[in-house]
Amino acid sequence: MSCPREEREELERLMVGPWGVLAENSAGRLVPEEPCRIRTCFQRDIDRITHSKSFRRLKHKTQVFLQPEGDHYRTRLTHTLEVSRLSRTVARALRLNEDLAEAIALGHDLGHTPFGHAGERALNKIYPGGFKHYEQSLRVVDVLERDGQGLNLCQETRMGILHHTHGVPEDTPEAVTVRLCDRIAYVNHDLDDAIRAGILTDEEVPGLIRSGCGERNSERINAILTDLIENSSEGRLRMSDRMQKVFDYFHAFMYSDVYTNPVAKREEGKVEGILAGLYDYYTKNPDKLPPELVLIAEREGVGRAACDYISGMTDGYAMEKYGEIFIPFAWTVK
Repeated sequence: MSCPREEREELERLMVGPWGVLAENSAGRLVPEEPCRIRTCFQRDIDRITHSKSFRRLKHKTQVFLQPEGDHYRTRLTHTLEVSRLSRTVARALRLNEDLAEAIALGHDLGHTPFGHAGERALNKIYPGGFKHYEQSLRVVDVLERDGQGLNLCQETRMGILHHTHGVPEDTPEAVTVRLCDRIAYVNHDLDDAIRAGILTDEEVPGLIRSGCGERNSERINAILTDLIENSSEGRLRMSDRMQKVFDYFHAFMYSDVYTNPVAKREEGKVEGILAGLYDYYTKNPDKLPPELVLIAEREGVGRAACDYISGMTDGYAMEKYGEIFIPFAWTVK
């Protein structure tokens, strides 16, 4: 009698087209495990990621705007969820493996620093080995999660996470889907947040973006995703030439007018000071690191352990630790 996993794998043979990755054909895990009776291997990856501590911390990590006042700005977690939904929509329409796309999307930013890309740039400057969030995301799932045991994800999920910023020719179509949906998500929701923050007005959004994609956030996302789906075939994802031109302009506009805007970035000068202070403290006092990171310090060096600890912090926790270490507490004489 077949189990639920086997029934799902049989369904995948019907639902997933010739260019998608079937769970039963996965290259497997770094450490072999007995298959789950209920879930496919990619469904199991989804569960491991969503139950991880690093995933939960994403809700308190900056997307673009540091310490925004208001409940409606994106965080690293809401960004991740948006990427996951867009990726599943594209994967379903193109008959790719939705579960693999979802697993990659949910894990792609687990290694992001506090304070968004400002934190990433700071750690890259501070840590002698350099720092890239996509490399750290893989390190989180391979090494740091579960108190140093890692999540032991499937090879396809791992490589999709590693290559979500810069792809390689052998990427699965599901990995390419997440990479494109990541970009589609962040340019659109970051523009939406920029307008909400008063950095731009609706009228200041360039005409090419408004006429080429739409006036509202939902219109823009729908237009880009529809174009991508309608112009992709045989496992090759692409936009029409017209939409690709609009999207490239949209992407460049966000970097020139939003991501480097002085209003959006006015607090970023403080980020390097905070992270540099924490890095210096923990490299000089490795005994103050959590126990699992003390082991990494012994095995891979104290700088590596300090970098792992700091990159995993939320914005608030990084500021809390900095204040605890460097700012004197008030005291009274009795």
